[in-house]
Amino acid sequence: MKIGILGYGNLGRGVECAIKENPDTELVAVFTRRNPATVKIQTPNVPVVHVDDVKAWVGKIDVMILCGGSATDLPTQTPEYAAMFNVVDSFDTHAKIPEHFANVDAAAKANGHVAIISVGWDPGLFSLARAYANAILPDGNDYTFWGKGVSQGHSDAIRRVKGVKNAKQYTVPIAGALDAVRSGKNPELTTRQKHLRECYVVLEEGADAAEVENAIKTMPNYFADYDTVVNFISEEELLTKHAGLAHGGFVIRSGKTGVDKEHNHIIEFNLKLDSNPEFTTAVLVAYARAAYRLNQEGSNGCKTVFDIAPAYLSAQSADELRAHLL
Repeated sequence: MKIGILGYGNLGRGVECAIKENPDTELVAVFTRRNPATVKIQTPNVPVVHVDDVKAWVGKIDVMILCGGSATDLPTQTPEYAAMFNVVDSFDTHAKIPEHFANVDAAAKANGHVAIISVGWDPGLFSLARAYANAILPDGNDYTFWGKGVSQGHSDAIRRVKGVKNAKQYTVPIAGALDAVRSGKNPELTTRQKHLRECYVVLEEGADAAEVENAIKTMPNYFADYDTVVNFISEEELLTKHAGLAHGGFVIRSGKTGVDKEHNHIIEFNLKLDSNPEFTTAVLVAYARAAYRLNQEGSNGCKTVFDIAPAYLSAQSADELRAHLL
């Protein structure tokens, strides 16, 4: 399976690592908006190509994995490249997924390609956990907790505040809320009751710390609805103590069965990740395999993780899966 990577940031580098762990995949090209001569990749003898030349690779790539951002890149890139290739993306703006799906579906169907969107761990694996749990326990409540881990989107939002030189933001589940859910109490929880946001900020020289802190804590859609702690630190401390990209979280469904709903059940799926981008891209490569196989069978159009049978993700044959994993 010949893979192309579009974009060579954290996700692009992660896809490259994941391809090395999957013998049925081969990296054939990396595409970038930068000057290709300035982009150094880890895989020998693989070309780095400017995105302006991507059409020359039509027919040479089985699946293009799109590694751009959800805010401005993927809404236009995924439909554009779904017209040329089978594609997989990690679009994660939950509220805009239906709109994104419709745009990508039209482009993929018109050109006979398979596009799988919103692949990763949330949306992605966490979405599957919620779907399975809802199907099994229809009388119940869903809870999703993220962290403790670095939120790249929230960190970027802080870095855009005037007076901020650099920053990292951690999303932290509130232990009391998590314990209440796991005990089967089915609590009604507000946004503020589920997560704390910890910010580590390096100020620009001369910046007013109080103004920066207020700007962060009152930022709509990011921090205003949460209890937020802002810590001002040196750049050296940020680079030495907060250099990682660890993340994770929990999907929990608490439900009841029985004639009188007398029996309680808890389903929990959790992840603890040393590297958010590397894990996300490991999921992307598995779904690239599914996109390729589905297209080989004659399928086309946009798909999500809900549409993909598990066997399509695995490099093992159906016989091997039945013998070893069933």
